[in-house]
Amino acid sequence: MAIRVEPASLASKPLESGGVTLTTTRRLFNATLAMFDGRGEAIPYAAASLPRLNSDSWRMEDDGRMETTYTLKPSTWHDGIPLEADDFFFAWQVYATPELGLSNSPPLNQIDEISAPDPQTVVIRWKRPYPLAGVLGETMPPLPKHILERSLQGAPDVFASQPFWTREYIGLGPYKVDRWEPGSFIEASAFNLHTMGRPRIERIKIVFIGDPNTTVANLLSGEVHFSADDSIRFQQGLTLKNQWGEQGGSVLAKPDLWRGTYVQLRPELTNPRALADVRVRGALAFAIDRDALNQVLFEGQGIMGDVPLIPPSVSYYADVSRGVAKYSFNPTRTEQLMAEAGISKGGDGVYANPEEGRLTLDLRTNGSSQNESELSILGAALRQAGFDVREMVVPQAQAQDGQVRNTFPALYTFSTPLGEETLASHTTIGVPALENRWIGNNRGGWMDPRFDALSTAFATTIDSSQRVQQVAQMATIFSQSLPALPLYFNPIPVAHISALTGPRVVPPDSAIAWNVYEWDFR
Repeated sequence: MAIRVEPASLASKPLESGGVTLTTTRRLFNATLAMFDGRGEAIPYAAASLPRLNSDSWRMEDDGRMETTYTLKPSTWHDGIPLEADDFFFAWQVYATPELGLSNSPPLNQIDEISAPDPQTVVIRWKRPYPLAGVLGETMPPLPKHILERSLQGAPDVFASQPFWTREYIGLGPYKVDRWEPGSFIEASAFNLHTMGRPRIERIKIVFIGDPNTTVANLLSGEVHFSADDSIRFQQGLTLKNQWGEQGGSVLAKPDLWRGTYVQLRPELTNPRALADVRVRGALAFAIDRDALNQVLFEGQGIMGDVPLIPPSVSYYADVSRGVAKYSFNPTRTEQLMAEAGISKGGDGVYANPEEGRLTLDLRTNGSSQNESELSILGAALRQAGFDVREMVVPQAQAQDGQVRNTFPALYTFSTPLGEETLASHTTIGVPALENRWIGNNRGGWMDPRFDALSTAFATTIDSSQRVQQVAQMATIFSQSLPALPLYFNPIPVAHISALTGPRVVPPDSAIAWNVYEWDFR
């Protein structure tokens, strides 16, 4: 299996903020209480069953507090020690530690207490209603108390950098780490005691290949059998389809990520300061020709939805899209908004204002062939509109550095996980900073009290129709305020040779490798 970068952590809920996709890699080594199957439906995993609202397993109190109860299946850590309810209590202690940077994120900020009345029973007391309390997965995974308890008392940075999180990782998933060669590969073997059964494929070697064309060459030669986690892009997928034809292999794609150019809005970092003016951000959005991006990057087959973070495939997309501000390519509108902001072009055709002079924009992206093509298109479009743009590719070695990804001066294009939960995470309390170890999706430091209030309400709303209304309102505010300039939904392909059977296209909530233990290789 080829992946694009070496993982900074194998944990399903890592203590380090990453900047790359590792969905499949982490799936191999982890099991949680629940997961989403190939139809997008929540099913029990480490739990024997999932709590049902208004039953003994999910009780709501008159004041809004709740209690959910999970009964565990017999499960075993990779070192042979049985999973116990105390491992969930311990994980809550870890993730709720403020110095580790995750305590303000859901569901941790909603949990009042986790207890373990017996080794197979996890009881969670909630401060207020939490709609996803019955399908806890990667948001509240267990951690092996018998390995980590003693070291939790040390400094947070020391705890987070232990070899447990990487080369000595112990999980519950279908595969266990046998060997980790830094900078090169991870070797893993089937775990006999995996709770869903022993995987059919005996061994997996995960190789780190930064160049997608090299990954294609390895797939065509048979040296690599499966490409995952952003190791190839759309163009390489087309190459493989053409080379393989009907028999050589398969290329699957689903929009796993939303692509947007985030704007730096932390006052102490924003340069030029004109970016703090929403009219300037709107002018930038109207200067981007997304149709050109679609043609060059995806040969016109891309998904260019206007709604931030919510893909067109969701059932309520029309309800959310209705109120969203849309930014079709319109150079005239760019000029109008810049004039309204009091900024005009100088004799050289470049925007400048009396306070800052030329509006020079630092435009960044993480290194990859598709990202770099995208960067050139964006840079050219903004220069054509009258902005002075400096393009910068951040090397893959720095792509997982949280401080690098959050302290950019102007513009940085990122891929962000899809969905309403990610949208709702763009709050003031979710701004990545040194104090929370640079963890969070609100990478530009955007703050809006209206959005914060909606996000807080959304986190405690059970009724699905009310949740849709809240998502629609959050998407509207996001689109009007423009903390990020919308680009497209990124169709990240995965490819596998015909000898590998099992991978299938799945809905947005599910991972392609959700049932990797059932895959076969012949």
